[in-house]
Parts: sequence; C-alpha cells; structure tokens
Amino acid sequence: MFKKVKPNRSVASKQPILPDRFDRLLSGLAIFLMLAILVAVIRGQDQWEKIPWQIWTHLATISVALMITPVMLCRKRGDRVHRYMGWVWSAAMVATALISLDIRQINAGGFSFIHILSGWTLVLVPLLIWEARHHKVAAHRSTVRGLITGALLIAGFFTFPFNRLLGHWLFG
Repeated sequence: MFKKVKPNRSVASKQPILPDRFDRLLSGLAIFLMLAILVAVIRGQDQWEKIPWQIWTHLATISVALMITPVMLCRKRGDRVHRYMGWVWSAAMVATALISLDIRQINAGGFSFIHILSGWTLVLVPLLIWEARHHKVAAHRSTVRGLITGALLIAGFFTFPFNRLLGHWLFG
C-alpha cells in the first residue's frame, strides 16, 4: 500500500568527489610511510625472532590500512568497491588500535602518549561508519582525513624517532 520513496538527491550530490591536493598529499605520505616501514623491517631482519607477536600483528594491520589509503583517496568514491575497501580499512584501523593497547615497551610498561590516538581511533571509526551509512559526506570526509592524519601518519611517524623499534631498524 505504501511505497518507499527514495530521497530526492540533487544532481550535485551525485557528482563524484575528486581527490584534491590534500587527498594527494595524504596519499603520498601514506605511501612514503609504508615504504619507510618496509625498509625498516627488511633492515631489522636479524632481530625478527625477538619481536613479540603483538608488534608483528600491529605492523600487518597498519600496513593494510596504509596500502588501502591512497587507493581510497584517489579513486571513485561511494561505489561498492569503495564501501568494501572502507570496511577492510576500518577493520584494520580498529585491529591496529586494539593491538596497540597491548604494546607497551616504553614508559616502564605503561601507556604512552601515542595510546591516546588508539583510544581516539576506537571512537572515530564507528563514527566514520555511521557517517558513511547516513550519507553525511562532508562529515565522513573530514573524519577520514582526521584519522589518516592522526592515527595513521602522525602515530606512524612517531614510531621512528626516540630510539623506537622501527627507527632503530631504519637508522641503525
């Protein structure tokens, strides 16, 4: 009897969102960080057996997110592939954040500043999914950019200085 009516979306809302300079910058930084991680891991090969499973799992999940990031930012958005990759990216980010809570080699086994980003990621990823599912495009894009900037890039770059494992492997 009652017919479900789809919302009338304007032609402008159906136009694809093309990558802008900031998207390309984030993509380039994600690629750079992924390459730095790969070089560091290869250079640290003689110490691999000493590394706990949590760090290997953390590196694996963050690598998935880093590899997907430039693809997601530079391709068509909103289609089935984008949604599938978004679910994989979101799962990788949540897994990375959860695993990081069990990595506490500094601060005498306590949490460090970087763990704040893990907690924030666990809050923002569900919000990101909600925004996407409710077609809050501007909010979704803003949340994605914030997560990439903070949880991927800033947190990722802080794994290299201060005598941390990847920094030690990369710079000797």
